[in-house]
Amino acid sequence: MISTFLLTLLLMIGLFFFIRGSIKDRTEIVTISCQDSQDNILSYLRDYFQQRAYKVSSIEPDTNKVTLEGLVSPSVFLAVFLSFLAGCGLFCFALVLSMLFSTETYLFIWLLILSPLAGFFYWKGAKRIEKVAFRLDENNQSNDTIITIQAHRDELIQLQTNFPFNYSVKE
Repeated sequence: MISTFLLTLLLMIGLFFFIRGSIKDRTEIVTISCQDSQDNILSYLRDYFQQRAYKVSSIEPDTNKVTLEGLVSPSVFLAVFLSFLAGCGLFCFALVLSMLFSTETYLFIWLLILSPLAGFFYWKGAKRIEKVAFRLDENNQSNDTIITIQAHRDELIQLQTNFPFNYSVKE
């Protein structure tokens, strides 16, 4: 019975870190080499990010760096899903505690009232201002434009699938 308790406790710790990881910042930097002009790329990136509800916060003309900001709203589905997962985990933990302490009452089942805290935690942490920064540079060896973009991982994936120019990702 103690081994079941320890395994369930480890699963609860994993669930805690999974819920905490749902609000983790996943900002990445990608460098893209493109064969189009800087003006075309700049106008496309500006229009693309404005359609995705980002607004220009700063422009540094000496470094060709543009920084945009946008409010990321939390997902209702994910908040409900995390609450459901927390409820399942707390239910299992309550069952193991009931077996371990061999109580005939359902005293530990009251742990389930804590499950909406997971959704609340996600909802408060996921609503934040997200920044996107990109810089355009000319490649001296070829006529390519080097684009360095710093943004959330999902935003970068979406941009790469919609990018209309011929490009190659630099490592």
